[in-house]
Amino acid sequence: MSNQVKTILITGASQGIGAAIAREFSQHPSVHLALVARNCENLKKVQSEIAAKGVRAEVFPCDVTRPEEVEKLAREVNSSLGTPDILVNNAGCFVPHSFLDFSLEDFEKLYGANLRSVFLVTKAFLSRMVQRKTGQIFNMGSIAGLQGYPGGSGYCAAKFGVTGLTRVLREEMKEHGIKVTLIAPGPTFSPSWEGSGVPEERMMPAEDIARVVYQASILHGRTVMEEVILNPQLGPL
Repeated sequence: MSNQVKTILITGASQGIGAAIAREFSQHPSVHLALVARNCENLKKVQSEIAAKGVRAEVFPCDVTRPEEVEKLAREVNSSLGTPDILVNNAGCFVPHSFLDFSLEDFEKLYGANLRSVFLVTKAFLSRMVQRKTGQIFNMGSIAGLQGYPGGSGYCAAKFGVTGLTRVLREEMKEHGIKVTLIAPGPTFSPSWEGSGVPEERMMPAEDIARVVYQASILHGRTVMEEVILNPQLGPL
């Protein structure tokens, strides 16, 4: 990254891939981090790790599925750190269900966490990024947003939505100097897999996803990494 200080906003930064992305960026100079998630206690743990490296990180507790909380988040981040240079829409959740057993409540939960959040957070910051004519947006998709699989009806529907929204944003934002990137990982070791019975060795480390996000963020201004698919060496589960 250049010597110019960049503000990186990461949703779902309290654990898993989001925390790994925060740690990855904190290894490099000239960044300020805006850490966003519902779990304030876990956010503060990540903040402490990053602060120990001499990097400025601020905690913004927020439920990114709620418009009023996202509006408040945008006001606070813009006031404290300025408009983000890099926005990482990483927040999400997974609940496995067959379609026949899938309730509207579960569908709305997955839609909200995985797709509605991307819409709300991007909407909150995009106009300022357009005015500035620079920036980058990373949307955390999934291989479940590229192919369907049994037991993933709601999750696949939401992540297919993330894929579609990201592709549209890429086309609409290219003339405004804003890069848009879809990250589509397969099974990645994180707290969401606890109790699944799948061994850690069968999944990717979250740190690898974080490295890809960082590398995509430092490409030349004339180059954009549009979509990245990552899978365990043995393939999806």
